[in-house]
Amino acid sequence: MFNIERWQEIFEAIRKNKLRTFLTGLSVASGIFILVILLAIGQGMSNGVEKEFERDATNRISVWTNVTSVEYKGLNPGRFIELDNRDYEMAVNKNSDKLELKSGVYSRWGQLTTYKKENGSYRVEGVRPDYQFLENATLVAGRFVNQRDLNSNEKIAIIGNQVYLDLFKGKNALGEYVDIAGIKFKVVGIYSDPGGEREETRIFIPLTTAQRIYNAGDKLRSLAFTLEKQDNFEDALAASEAFSAALEADLKAKHTIAPTDERAVNVNNTLENTKKFYDLNNMIRWFFWGVGICTIIAGVVGVSNIMLIIVKERTKEIGIRKAIGAQPWSIIGMILHESIFVTAIAGFVGLIFSLFLLQMVGPFIETDYIRNPSVDFSVAITTVIILVVAGAVAGFFPAYRAANIKPIDALRDE
Repeated sequence: MFNIERWQEIFEAIRKNKLRTFLTGLSVASGIFILVILLAIGQGMSNGVEKEFERDATNRISVWTNVTSVEYKGLNPGRFIELDNRDYEMAVNKNSDKLELKSGVYSRWGQLTTYKKENGSYRVEGVRPDYQFLENATLVAGRFVNQRDLNSNEKIAIIGNQVYLDLFKGKNALGEYVDIAGIKFKVVGIYSDPGGEREETRIFIPLTTAQRIYNAGDKLRSLAFTLEKQDNFEDALAASEAFSAALEADLKAKHTIAPTDERAVNVNNTLENTKKFYDLNNMIRWFFWGVGICTIIAGVVGVSNIMLIIVKERTKEIGIRKAIGAQPWSIIGMILHESIFVTAIAGFVGLIFSLFLLQMVGPFIETDYIRNPSVDFSVAITTVIILVVAGAVAGFFPAYRAANIKPIDALRDE
């Protein structure tokens, strides 16, 4: 344990080597500072990824089509593939025990929408009731599409919050009628979306109504599904990958598309995308750990060097201590105490400054990929452990050298 004499010795050693101690401490402090900032950026990237995936259900599987790119069974490439209600029913009937949410979608872009003297151009999407949760849309007022609306081809609309602000200017909208492409729709709901303004410039109407007013027959623009929850992420990922592959194969077979055609049927699995993002993010975070630790190692080398100088300057003192009976472990303890003290003080300065900076600046950082960079308590504890270990490592070799100095040689040292 430290006593008064030991503290005095430590401060005296630091006083005699003020410049070297300052520069070494600065190196350690900057190493901890850089490590904490890099780890905070890594956490900020995780926050950014999570925010991006808040826009839709986290296990959403979306399907849309394009033109064929491969000749198959005598059919030339360049055929445009259109989804229809039968594709939706096939997927639902075949996987009824696996599906949690499901909807077909028929959408039209740039639909002129008018309320009294206000108007705007918005995307109109015909959907089923589950689409509210597939889109992670939160109702601000009113209700969403229900099965009765589908059965009766009701002309009702659920408008995004931005549409509401554009057309109604904050006034009551429920029960009012908006004109969409020349047809009156009754507003029965208003929703908000984590995706922000871009996602809130849409209008949802019943799928059957959309297909009728746009003369689409039974055509669909896309399909959207989520699977039942699994016990863990790996099981959920495996189930979604199997479902996506089987659905793609079924649609290709139904529409006479070559199995090798990668353009005609597109299946987007958000769990796969999530895994890719998190794997990449984990790699980046491990890289940040490596860079930070390497920076700390550079500081530790500096501490070790300064302790070697201190040992050299105190050779005669160490010799006298050993001559009057000091044990090797006490010499080692003396050097280690000084090394740990310098490292810990410098490291805590770097840690406190980095945490203060993150506390002041972090909440205001909100980009597409980095949001509110921060470090949690466990990371702070980890950096403290690194400080202690770094101080011990930095002082070990100088302490070992000091403990092995022979008294007679030390007393002869000039």
